[in-house]
Amino acid sequence: MRPKVSASLVFLLFFQLGFAQQDFSKVDEWVNKNLTDLGGRAVLMIYKDGKFAYTQNFNNLTKAQQNRGKIKAKVQGKDVEEVLQDYTSTTRERIASSSKWFTAALLMTYIDENKVRLTDSVGKFLPVMTKYGKGGIKVWQCLNHTTGIKSGGLRDMLNGMKNVKSMFESLEQIAMLPMEGTPGKYFHYSNTGLQIVAGIIEKVSEKDFETAFKERIADPLEMKNTDFGKSGVPLAAGGAFSTAEDYMNFLIMLMNEGEFNGKRIISKALVNEMQKNRLGRDVEMAYSPEEAGNWGYGFGEWIMDAPLAVSEKKDAMPVSKRGVAVSSPGLFGSFPWIDNDKKYCAFLFVYNLKNKGRHEKYKELKGLVDNVMR
Repeated sequence: MRPKVSASLVFLLFFQLGFAQQDFSKVDEWVNKNLTDLGGRAVLMIYKDGKFAYTQNFNNLTKAQQNRGKIKAKVQGKDVEEVLQDYTSTTRERIASSSKWFTAALLMTYIDENKVRLTDSVGKFLPVMTKYGKGGIKVWQCLNHTTGIKSGGLRDMLNGMKNVKSMFESLEQIAMLPMEGTPGKYFHYSNTGLQIVAGIIEKVSEKDFETAFKERIADPLEMKNTDFGKSGVPLAAGGAFSTAEDYMNFLIMLMNEGEFNGKRIISKALVNEMQKNRLGRDVEMAYSPEEAGNWGYGFGEWIMDAPLAVSEKKDAMPVSKRGVAVSSPGLFGSFPWIDNDKKYCAFLFVYNLKNKGRHEKYKELKGLVDNVMR
């Protein structure tokens, strides 16, 4: 007599079979092949269907990388073993422009409370911008790198921030910079717009930026090892330190359209707004970093599939469909991304300044992960 098999058992067997068929061997091969160019150490984490589908640490520093690490330790007065230790999911490192996503998300929490609007002029909150003729720049343009203000890269701003003692001083430095394009029509990827956003956050929250970030993003998302340095004036566009584990909590929240462990962090509507390309054909592309290539840009994040953006009215905020895949890679190589169609998020956590060919490498890695996650 044939034994009876329950429907639930059949489902469980089917689920286990499907899970077992996830073959990440090509992903492993890709990371190992590119590990030297990634800095000799990497952590890759992938999350789907309420659990981590993949977590792997890769560590194989070359002699040259070890020697550079020893020099770095000496310059910074750190222990050599600490600087050269293997990367894990809890290793803390500076994440450069991956910080921009944090700052944009933090602002969304105040927009949800109607304390700020995307279409507000920055002069409404920051008189110093009006003083130097830049008060008419819109909040959405700050989130989108289309302020039209001429500014340098991350290194330039880090150097400029060394002697700055307050957020106001950092904003005054920005306000005094010359214009190089028309706001909303001139894209120059930089740190300027997000620092203006940080100033607005301090104004509407009546708290320093670091505290606001901790209370509204880091603590609710259980990001215990993430902050903007806890000393000096935070660089809102590139000064955050984080871990792969912490950053994944942030990505999970966005993938779940603003919720984390049953807590609402950002409204679904604003998560969607963040993930829409705002760059139309009439926008002059002055500068995009190597890692982004020709991707579009939303609010604090790149739109990897870049649906066309159009302005319904002259000088209005451009609109488009929500992007399928979004990211916010950093100067030091870390690559976080979300795929809204395949319902997964992932983070490649590395530290390396070598950025040649990075855009193509990111696309290769995502393609390999996509093939497993489909």
